Amino acid sequence: MKSTRLLCATLCAVLAACSNSGSSSSSASSAPTSAASGGKTIGVSIQNREAQFYQGMESGMKAEAAKYGYTLVVVDANRDNAKQQSQVEDFISSKVDAIVLTPYDSTAIGSAIAEANKANIPVFTADIASTSTIGTVVAHIASDNVQGGMQAAKLICKAVGSSGEVAILDEPEVTSVQDRVKGFKAGLKADCPGVTIVADVDAGGERAKADSSMGDILQSNPNVKGVFGINDDSALGAVSAIKAAGATGKIAVVGYDATPEAQAAIKAGSMYGDAIQYPDKIGALTIDTIHDYFAGKTPPKVVHVVVGTYTR
Repeated sequence: MKSTRLLCATLCAVLAACSNSGSSSSSASSAPTSAASGGKTIGVSIQNREAQFYQGMESGMKAEAAKYGYTLVVVDANRDNAKQQSQVEDFISSKVDAIVLTPYDSTAIGSAIAEANKANIPVFTADIASTSTIGTVVAHIASDNVQGGMQAAKLICKAVGSSGEVAILDEPEVTSVQDRVKGFKAGLKADCPGVTIVADVDAGGERAKADSSMGDILQSNPNVKGVFGINDDSALGAVSAIKAAGATGKIAVVGYDATPEAQAAIKAGSMYGDAIQYPDKIGALTIDTIHDYFAGKTPPKVVHVVVGTYTR
């Protein structure tokens, strides 16, 4: 298997340190609080470590790992499936005790998970699930994204009323987003059936693409009254396009995550509201679930974290 020499060297150094002193970390610098629990190393591959959501999730993991004396080795896949596959191979070569993934490609990641299975290393997913037909994941820890999508729909219904046209800035290849959109559509049907979705566009979850996509939507659908961005980058991209079109205040924008920047936009009135996730809780529950597994317990296949709402 191909692997990144630098990452392998780092992992080997971490594992050697663990065998000599019982605790070390390239990502979480904290001493173990329990000798019985300590000495375990967990490899974490995050699909996009620059995202505020994943920074919060990583912080939650680090804080909880410190309680158990676990070492975290956290790496960034940079939205690159090949890179993430290679990182898993490096974790396997370095014989970590568990692997956590937020898959960039939910289908393609299956082969890497299967390799970890062959090496008897348990794999857990956080936020984004694997949809591959190969590879076994012990447990998936994530927001209840169907419920979160329904929360976003409630906000849109309050903002636009009982009728009108709305759009979705989507990212359909991501499992968590599929659930958000499913919940959003179900929520519209339940709470404001007179509201019609006139556009459902793949904006890639990226701000620049969402800006461009929203501009196109406004040209094709000049009467649109609201837009649901499946994450805050999508929502903030929509805000930019709406501003450029001179329609600020006329179109309700609802996002997902409630990052600090989105919260500021909501307070300023350029966004109506957000479905708010709790990434630190997802991170902490991921480590708790792994801890239970290490202790011989059988964790549930899916651990859900409830999603709330954030408005002015």
